[in-house]
Amino acid sequence: MGKRRCVSATENKPSSGCCGVKKPKLCPSPAGSVQPPVPHNCQPHEEKTVGPGALTPLSRPNGTTSGREQLVVTAEMGCYCFDVLYCHLHGFPQPRLPRFTNDPYPLFVTWKAGRDKRLRGCIGTFSAMNLHSGLREYTLTSALKDSRFPPLTREELPKLSCSVSLLTNFEDVGDFLDWEVGIHGIRIEFLNEKGVKRTATYLPEVAKEQDWDQIQTIDSLLRKGGFKAPITNEFRKSIKLTR
Repeated sequence: MGKRRCVSATENKPSSGCCGVKKPKLCPSPAGSVQPPVPHNCQPHEEKTVGPGALTPLSRPNGTTSGREQLVVTAEMGCYCFDVLYCHLHGFPQPRLPRFTNDPYPLFVTWKAGRDKRLRGCIGTFSAMNLHSGLREYTLTSALKDSRFPPLTREELPKLSCSVSLLTNFEDVGDFLDWEVGIHGIRIEFLNEKGVKRTATYLPEVAKEQDWDQIQTIDSLLRKGGFKAPITNEFRKSIKLTR
């Protein structure tokens, strides 16, 4: 079977496209990784080596954090997603519940493939879900139901990497520029040319990976959300932005 690669990172309406478009440039190598062999019993591997940056502190659901003892994102979350997908593709029973916290968070699961880390699926939810059931659900949704890609297959498993993103501290802002590249993920709402409300989302890492400034990021989100008319600064000011 080869090796699997597990990577931890930072709606119930699904939101695909959180990680950008299909272009490989949107899928650079994550900061840290875990590379245990695929277990035959679909259980998380016990001996994990974690690269730099694989674990990062994240606020609890109430928005507080007190450093490393408040760690939420763990490498095991990425490994659990691999176990869920592996068992599903091979027709095995789903793996036992993991040991990490089951607190509720909005979450996204992202799959990338190959050495160039091509995006292969990214879907999540802005509604807080308990992590055990939420990661299990969106592991399969992002792997098999992202309309931009064919479903993932058994043969692709050895070449995949997985990122888990937990979202916190949502804030509505009055100025479409009131956010920081590389710090905030953003979700925008706007009315398209026909007056229909549309939304689009980027996770925090996308703009930084693309080397975009705020205007380029906003314009890319508008296009991704289906806005086809010329984009003016007045129109940018009309969008509702949540960071």
